[in-house]
Amino acid sequence: QVQLVESGGGLVQAGGSLRLSCAASGRTLSSYAMGWFRQAPGKEREFVAAIRWSGGTTYYADSVKGRFTISRDNAKNTVYLQMNSLKPEDTAVYYCAGQSRGRVGVRSGDEYDYWGQGTQVTVSS
Repeated sequence: QVQLVESGGGLVQAGGSLRLSCAASGRTLSSYAMGWFRQAPGKEREFVAAIRWSGGTTYYADSVKGRFTISRDNAKNTVYLQMNSLKPEDTAVYYCAGQSRGRVGVRSGDEYDYWGQGTQVTVSS
């Protein structure tokens, strides 16, 4: 019933910036969370960032903290990932994920119930 659509991926040089968007259909309840994950070729899926929909509490992987910022627009049911100081190792397919009900955790893919199709981010050096 819930659909997520990512956008904003592309090719950027090292040190550059991109902003990813994730638009969710329908209403997102206040206690739910949204997250960003990424998967590079030959690597496992990796947690990037998450945000609580209501209070706005944020969570970041150590590898991106200080460079990436997750935010939300409640009126638009949209979550953003601002990525600055991009590095070649940030190259991956980025996925947006959502929780259909309130859950304790946000850092594991098992905590999410629906996923977008992904958007490619490529950082050249």
